[in-house]
Amino acid sequence: MSTAAEHPHDGGVPQPAATVEEMRAALTRIAPDAVATFDAERAAAVALARQEFSSAPMRRFLRQWALTVAIERHPDLAARLRHLEARAAHVTDREEGRMIAAEIGRILDKAAAEAGVSHGEES
Repeated sequence: MSTAAEHPHDGGVPQPAATVEEMRAALTRIAPDAVATFDAERAAAVALARQEFSSAPMRRFLRQWALTVAIERHPDLAARLRHLEARAAHVTDREEGRMIAAEIGRILDKAAAEAGVSHGEES
């Protein structure tokens, strides 16, 4: 996971370390509408971690939100991803679907590298 803030957001928010506190602080600046979802998913991950006596739910939560922050730090990239996801929901042409999936994969790979996580990684 990310250990430091390395890539500035157009002179703004750097990629935070993958901690609850740093990611929440970054979200309040770059995607304030996502903070409520972050808090709700954090509470659910904490409850599941306690229930399972495992840190895996928190690791998954931190990985997921590290990717989200890495994407949201780049507004044009975040908008492109949202457009692709919306288009993928309605595509009927197989080749177009493959192209959309490939571009989404590239965006996620870039975000994962920036966040210092593997987007396909399991706990």
